[in-house]
Amino acid sequence: MYKKSEQGWLKHLDFILLDVLSAQLAFVLAYGLRHGFDRWVYSKASYRTLAIWMALFGVVVAVLFNTMHDVLKRRWTTEIRMTLTQCLLVFSSVIIYLFSVKDAEQFSRVTMWVMLLLYIPLAFAIRMLWKRFVRYRISRDKSRAMLLISDSASVVETVERIKKYPNEGISLCGLVLIDRDAAGETVQDLPVVANMADAAKYICREWIDEVYIAVEDLDNTPHELVEKCRQMGVTVHLQMVPLGMGKQMVEKIAGMPVITNSINIASPGQLMIKRIIDVLGGIVLSLVAVLAILILGPIIKCQSPGPILYTQERIGQNGRRFKMFKIRSMYPDADRRKQELMDQNRVDNGMMFKLDFDPRIIGNVVLPDGTRKRGIGDFIRRTSIDELPQGFNVLLNQMSLVGTRPPTVDEWDKYELHHRARLATKPGITGMWQVSGRSEITNFEEITRLDTEYIENWSIGLDIRILLKTIGAVAGHRGAM
Repeated sequence: MYKKSEQGWLKHLDFILLDVLSAQLAFVLAYGLRHGFDRWVYSKASYRTLAIWMALFGVVVAVLFNTMHDVLKRRWTTEIRMTLTQCLLVFSSVIIYLFSVKDAEQFSRVTMWVMLLLYIPLAFAIRMLWKRFVRYRISRDKSRAMLLISDSASVVETVERIKKYPNEGISLCGLVLIDRDAAGETVQDLPVVANMADAAKYICREWIDEVYIAVEDLDNTPHELVEKCRQMGVTVHLQMVPLGMGKQMVEKIAGMPVITNSINIASPGQLMIKRIIDVLGGIVLSLVAVLAILILGPIIKCQSPGPILYTQERIGQNGRRFKMFKIRSMYPDADRRKQELMDQNRVDNGMMFKLDFDPRIIGNVVLPDGTRKRGIGDFIRRTSIDELPQGFNVLLNQMSLVGTRPPTVDEWDKYELHHRARLATKPGITGMWQVSGRSEITNFEEITRLDTEYIENWSIGLDIRILLKTIGAVAGHRGAM
C-alpha cells in the first residue's frame, strides 16, 4: 500500500503548529515580563480568549498566504522574510481583534508590543532548528527504496533530478535499462542490477518499495513489467512527459485516466474562498456604484446627453463574451473616434488603447492657447469611479475583483498565441499589472508577462495583496486607467 504525501498546507502542518506555539510562548513571556512571572496569562479570561484567537490567526495566515511553501528548501534569508510576513500578519490580526472587542482597554499595549518583539526571533529560531532536525531525520532514514527503470536517453537527467530532492527520502537502490543489457555496469554511480528479462524476478526477491519508470518515448513503456508489479503489489510511478506548461495532474474523464496540463490548478476550496471574497466585494462596489450614479448622473447628463451607464462587449475567461458595465466618462461617439486617434496610442501594436490626453472624455478640451482643460469625465476616470459598476459583473460571476483586464473585441482579434494566456482566468477589476504600474506600463508584452505571472502564481494571499495595493493606488490617484 502506498502512502500518498500530503499536499498544500497540510504538508507543513508541523511548521504551522510550531509557529502557533512560538506565538503562545512569546505571549506568555511578554505577559510575565510586564506583570511578573508569578501570574499566569491564561488565568485571565480575556487574555485566554485572545490566545485562542491568536492561534487561529496563525493557522489562517499560514494557509491563506502560503507562508510555509517550500519551507524545507528555503535559504535563511528567505526564511527571515517569510517569518516576518507571518508574524506581522498575525500581529495585525490581533490588533484588529483588539479594536473589535468592547474591553480592549484592559489589554496591556506594552505586553502586545513585547510579544511581537519576542515572537519574530522565536519563530525564526524554532523554524531553523526544526528544519535542521527534519533534514537530518530524512538523511538518516532513506525509507523509500526505489528501483529506477529507464532508457539510456533519460537515465542521466532522471537520476540527477531525483538527487536534487533529498527531502523526499528516496533511496535509489538500483537501475534497469530497457534498451540494452547492462547488468553489472554502473551508470551515474547507480548499479545496473538486472536486465529487462530478469527485472520482475529481481523485484520479487529484493527490498523494493517503489518502481520509477522514466522513458523518453512513452511507446517504450514496459507495460508487461508494470502488470507484473501490479500482481506483486509493488507501487509503480510512470513519469509524465513534460509538456513545458504549468502544472499537471492525473484525473478521470468519462471513466478514463488522463494527464491534465494547465497553466495553474486551483482546489475547489480555494475557488470557493475567492468567490466569497468576490461576492462580498461585489456587493460593496455595487452599492457605492448606485450612490455614485445618483450623485454624478445629473452632471454627466448635463454635459453629455446619453446613458449614464455604459456597456461594452469584452472578452472574458477562455474567450467568453460579456457586457462590461462602467459609468460613462466619454462622449457617446467615443468608440467611433477611437480609430481616428489610433496614431496617438501609447501602447505598442494597438493591443490596448491609452492616450496621454483623450479628447473623447467628457469635459476634456484643448483651448486656443494649447492649454488642456480636463473635465468631469477625467475626474471620474482618474478616481476610478467609472469602474464601480463592474461590481455588477462580479456578482453575475462574469468578472472577479482580481484577475486580468478583459480585452475589447478588436484588441482580442490582434492576439498572438502567447497573449491568449491572459484569458486563462476570470477577468478582474484590478490585477498584477495595474498595481505594478497601472497606466505607466505601455508595453503590452510586459503586461502579458505580469498577467501570466499572476495566473501561474495565483493564491488567495496574492489576491489580497493586490487588493490592498489597489486601494492605495486609487486613493493616491496613481495612474488610473
